[in-house]
Amino acid sequence: MPLLTADPLAGYLAHADEIRAAIDRVLASGHYILGPEVEAFEREFAAYHGGGEAVGVANGTEAIELALRAVGVGRGDLVATVANTVTATVAAIEQIGARPCFVEIDAGTMLMAPAALESLLSARRGEVKAVVPVHLYGLPADLPAIVALARKHGAKVVEDCAQSHGARIAGRAAGTWGEAAAFSFYPTKNLGALGDGGAVLARDPAVAAKVRLLRQYGWKQRYVSDATGRNSRLDELQAAILRVKLRHLDLENQVRRERAARYLRRLAAAALRLPAVLTGAEPVWHQFAIRLPARDALRVYLADRGIQCGILYPVPVHRQPAFADPATQLPETERACAEVLCLPVHPAVTEADVDRVSDEILRWRQP
Repeated sequence: MPLLTADPLAGYLAHADEIRAAIDRVLASGHYILGPEVEAFEREFAAYHGGGEAVGVANGTEAIELALRAVGVGRGDLVATVANTVTATVAAIEQIGARPCFVEIDAGTMLMAPAALESLLSARRGEVKAVVPVHLYGLPADLPAIVALARKHGAKVVEDCAQSHGARIAGRAAGTWGEAAAFSFYPTKNLGALGDGGAVLARDPAVAAKVRLLRQYGWKQRYVSDATGRNSRLDELQAAILRVKLRHLDLENQVRRERAARYLRRLAAAALRLPAVLTGAEPVWHQFAIRLPARDALRVYLADRGIQCGILYPVPVHRQPAFADPATQLPETERACAEVLCLPVHPAVTEADVDRVSDEILRWRQP
């Protein structure tokens, strides 16, 4: 049977009865935009993270954009982030007229390197208004160090948590370290809707209130804009579905951890680089990202045997035509993008599936 890198259909089928009941409840309610389901999900999602306030928005990209605006980032401001992320991270920065600047990654974790961030913040003293660490692959970035450096240099922190629902570091949930955090509920995420969706999480009620204002045209009074906002609303159907799936998130994350642990054991002797996890981090393994120079050859080999693998992400943002910056040199980032390959690790993957993938990798001979 084909083995998929991600399987949203399996995620739906695992909870189909609950999801259908939730959908029926919304359809019968007559409330379809910013109603009781969104309000309930916002409360439950905030409680899941131990407090603060959550604000549902239309998608993860707009969650980053609105979070940055809510913490005071505006046109012309510099925002530091990484380049081995999906384009959405940088698109959100540019959408508000801010300017991205890129931080080199750690060679082991492929996450933002605190030493590189310190160098950038020192070189651009006072210019960087915000830092957006990306918790890539479900592995939390070094938030204690990143937040401390940002505070030292007067920068806000907006966490990109699109791939880290439920991850923790130093005993604290990803999404609760900075001034705000942006989440995506794209169907392939650990907490995925059946369509687009996103949320901003904030500890400061004023930041959450600003996001609420901006997500609907800047209205305090209907049809009267107090700020130049936009239409970025999480709809009732997706909120109801997310409420169902949130109840199962911890269990499904535990399945991911078990499958990742099995990969780590089975592939310990393989001629490739396995994922590195920061001390004190509790990943949720959105992806199981291995590295090897012959990445493309292995991907084709596995695909020929019915095993789909992903590449997150093949071209760093600063080397893409829309964002090309020849002056930026990030050798570790570029090396990682040329070598990374993501193996199937979602909750529908069985132990037998992990063994099948591992056996094929161990059987493969590099060209």
